Amino acid sequence: MSRVAAIQMNSGPDVEENLVRADGLIEQAVSNGANLVVLPENFALMPRQESDRMHVAENEGSGPIQAFLAQQSKKSGIWLVGGTIPLMTAQGNKFYASCLMYRPDGGLAARYNKIHLFDVAVSDVEAYKESEFFEPGATTSDNLVCVDTPVGRTGLTICYDVRFPELYRRLSSMGALLLSVPSAFTATTGQAHWQTLLRARAIENLAFVIASAQSGTHASGRETYGHSMIIDPWGEILGQLAGEPEGVITADIDQDKLHAVRQRFPSLQHRRL
Repeated sequence: MSRVAAIQMNSGPDVEENLVRADGLIEQAVSNGANLVVLPENFALMPRQESDRMHVAENEGSGPIQAFLAQQSKKSGIWLVGGTIPLMTAQGNKFYASCLMYRPDGGLAARYNKIHLFDVAVSDVEAYKESEFFEPGATTSDNLVCVDTPVGRTGLTICYDVRFPELYRRLSSMGALLLSVPSAFTATTGQAHWQTLLRARAIENLAFVIASAQSGTHASGRETYGHSMIIDPWGEILGQLAGEPEGVITADIDQDKLHAVRQRFPSLQHRRL
């Protein structure tokens, strides 16, 4: 049995300050016995305005945010899912929301570029258009990512992806036992749908879900929902952070229990479409 951790943050516009706080939260997760740790979406930067991301966007393989993730995984000997960071496209005019996963030796294990961009009017006064600065990740097999870890085969997804069950079914077909969902859900949509969507993805794929979230009010005025949680394959919430702006939750991943559930309730084998 292995232990995973979901980290919740209230990130701001100062990258260095966010990394210092992330360092302390990762240390807390490791002290609680976590072997795999998931940071939230935008853990290194929640900007005052979206164009500020261009000033901190990195090229793959270089930059202080990637160096931080590599150093953290190696220092603590953990598998680290680095939420998201902005990585430049080849054209250099936009960037990807990229989730980077690091091995315990500090090496890059995988990269997933967020496929579904949040271009949504949440209300008459609250709207978002990620495609203005972000490029969507490819829907080809090289951007559908599952990674074998001692905790279990882990599929990488990001935030708004959780509304698209076909992505999770593809990852399930690739053998995913854990589904990682680093997020920055808005307070409005989070209150309405966050728990329902996460539990649905766990139940329909008979997989663990680790959802790390941003929480609270940020420099731009944006409010995020928080409620980071870890869910088991039967939909049971193993741990949750509610009102806390930052914190860590941990849970044990029992693969024997997962396989027992899948054997007793073989819905994945009953698919017809």
